[in-house]
Amino acid sequence: MATPVPGLDLESPPFDLLDAGQKRRLAAAVDLGYFAAGQRIIEAGEASPHVHVILKGLVHAFDGRGADSTKFADYGPGDLFGAFAVIAGRARHRYEAVQDTVCFLLPADAFHALLADNPRFAAYFHEALSVKRRLLAEQQQPGELGRLMLTRVADAQLAPVHAVPASTGIAAAAAALREHQVDCLLVAPGEGENGEGIVTRTDLLDALTGGGLGRDAPVGPLASRPLLAVRADEVLFQALVTMTEHHVERVVVRDGEGRALGTLGMAEVLAHYASSSHLISLRLARAQTVDDIAEAARGMADLVRQLHAQGAKMSYLMEMVSALNSRILARVFAQVVPAQFHDRTCLLVLGSEGRREQILKTDQDNALVLADGFEWDGLPAAMDAFSAALERIGYPPCPGQVMVNNPHWRLTVSQWRERIGQWARVADGQTALDLAITLDARPVAGNAALYEPLQPAMRELGRDAILLRYLAEAALSKGNPLTWLGQVRETGGRADIKRGGVFPLVHGLRTLALKHGIAHRNSFDRCAALVAAGAMDSELGRDVPQALAVLMRLRLGQQLADLDAGLPPGNGVDVAALRRLDRELLRDALRVVNAFKDHVQSVFHVGG
Repeated sequence: MATPVPGLDLESPPFDLLDAGQKRRLAAAVDLGYFAAGQRIIEAGEASPHVHVILKGLVHAFDGRGADSTKFADYGPGDLFGAFAVIAGRARHRYEAVQDTVCFLLPADAFHALLADNPRFAAYFHEALSVKRRLLAEQQQPGELGRLMLTRVADAQLAPVHAVPASTGIAAAAAALREHQVDCLLVAPGEGENGEGIVTRTDLLDALTGGGLGRDAPVGPLASRPLLAVRADEVLFQALVTMTEHHVERVVVRDGEGRALGTLGMAEVLAHYASSSHLISLRLARAQTVDDIAEAARGMADLVRQLHAQGAKMSYLMEMVSALNSRILARVFAQVVPAQFHDRTCLLVLGSEGRREQILKTDQDNALVLADGFEWDGLPAAMDAFSAALERIGYPPCPGQVMVNNPHWRLTVSQWRERIGQWARVADGQTALDLAITLDARPVAGNAALYEPLQPAMRELGRDAILLRYLAEAALSKGNPLTWLGQVRETGGRADIKRGGVFPLVHGLRTLALKHGIAHRNSFDRCAALVAAGAMDSELGRDVPQALAVLMRLRLGQQLADLDAGLPPGNGVDVAALRRLDRELLRDALRVVNAFKDHVQSVFHVGG
């Protein structure tokens, strides 16, 4: 056992990474230091002889020097600071005692020795953001979901795969199902058919009882195409997302060479994890009215709460919620727009929903693309009904009226082309706002082909340097997130995570993607593509998605807590209520935001 040091918690991060012997060495080396209110503890740019852990008091950190300095963050009891000044030989910030402060002092040589002896302890400081996120996940995540997040599709219980020619008769196919004890068959492409398909026992039964086909009718025309497949090396949760999004019960599993290894069904996935997402999906499939859809959607917040509490990776959680949201919107659209008009209309979701980064239900952001020449007198009333139905389900109206019940967001293909041309001719704040939200557009209902010709026209705007500058300025216009952190705490204890952190990252990535002709919508995908294109260095490309995930997780945690308290979910996080490791993650994430904004400023030559 390590010799206890009163007030120094050696069982919390990062000291919990040390073994018993290393903790004893730390306890023997640590000293106490007193700093009077107003005293400067570490100067920016200078080395520190100690790493500090606050026992009592309050310390502020500042960026810059003199009159140009801005507040970075504050540190209270249990917080650690000065490690970078010891490791790098220079401090990134100036640290001053705001109150009379007592700190544990860990000498630099003892700290360096611990770093050299313990790679995980060293990684905590050298790769702070990613390592701290993993530590937090290990603390929060129960074993069952942890196994799910690490389990690959190939490790699940796959059903055997059996293929038959397209000419196989229904009776022969049914016999093959029994012989091979499978629920579905792969069907080779027949004449005029594109790619393999899949036929299930239910397909065969429906063909005989409801389709009027004979026992010898070929199964080729009965097969579902295109064939949905997942890779064997994907995580199991991703397969669950795919099945939920496409409303299928079974997918084919392929290896890296494209060979079919077996099939994976919802039952096999749920054998690893009983997800209420499947229940929501089934209820949506059976919904006959808007009220039915609303009833199915009520389970969404509980699903998010469940996955968040169990430590689900943010990207998986967002994809799952996005898949369900898309199905909700498509079902409502089908309720208000007659089927004969679906091929002449295309419903788009914009903003975070378009990027697949929506979690809890927030403002409606949607638009409509209409076929040229399409006329329907009932269209305005139908779009009013659509927006009202979404509000009833729990999606509040957009304050800026970016919704299909607003004619500004309801245009024909030709009108959309004219709108895009106008964006190129008139570069101003409103143009930048409209373009930004439209760059994230994703079709979810109707005829997606109507939207396809508009995407290259929007990407062409990436050649317009003036328009790009307007977009980039918006990413820098929210101020320094590490300055407002302290100010917000003084006026209510909440930091606006979206305004100061999420928006600069999301919008900056969106603008960079437009400049470099990257078609991805999702922020994480945009970041990876920018690194691959050489438009962002690998270190920043590693840190930005980590920071975005941290900020989104902290915001979601606060939103769920607000819902529990009967409050509307917002974007403010109660910084004082955060655990120590979460506060460190927030500081690290906001430091990445500043570095990313410097990158955007440099690329587009705009002021901060």
